[in-house]
Amino acid sequence: MVLNTNTAQKTAELLLQINAIKLQPQAPFTWASGWQSPIYCDNRITLSYPVIRTFLREQMANQIETLYGKPDVIAGVATGAIGIGMLVAEALNLPFCYVRPEAKKHGRQNKIEGLLSENQSVVVIEDLISTGKSSLMAVEALREAGAQVKGMMAIFTYGFELAEENFKQAKVDLHTLSDYQHLLKQAELAQYITNKEAATLAEWRLNPSEWGQPVS
Repeated sequence: MVLNTNTAQKTAELLLQINAIKLQPQAPFTWASGWQSPIYCDNRITLSYPVIRTFLREQMANQIETLYGKPDVIAGVATGAIGIGMLVAEALNLPFCYVRPEAKKHGRQNKIEGLLSENQSVVVIEDLISTGKSSLMAVEALREAGAQVKGMMAIFTYGFELAEENFKQAKVDLHTLSDYQHLLKQAELAQYITNKEAATLAEWRLNPSEWGQPVS
């Protein structure tokens, strides 16, 4: 869910400007999952732009305080949200930890890196939500460690129905700075895409796993 429309539009504008989000309906990307996609998002690029990363940090920090008050800890999901998670924790003057996809094979075999005590309240930071699978695995690890997960804040979501259902089932409150709906509106307004391309991009989100596949 997007909390602030103005922030959502501005975030979409910034991500498009620096090619953190690329729209190519005529030359689709292939995701690691094998899905054909007219959009590719890499929000880690934002860390290379001081003005943009400051904007994202401040917006996330402000929205977290509005939604949840001040948690005990900010947790980033590795690897994409470690950078922005640290920035948000710094803005809120809070401890930071991050969650690995799986425990290390050596040393202390940690899955959660950093200090986290049982019953501490945590807000999780993500850079991007697609199906939500990896994000919710991080939440599960935090809960297993005894943390009280208040919610998750991400930069951007594709808004897939599957993701919404996954978060609902896991009872995780998700908010994002921007989403697919605001992105398409901004991309069309700024003439990154035509009306026809906007329609193609809207169609893709309805059935992303089958989009672009040959008809048998």
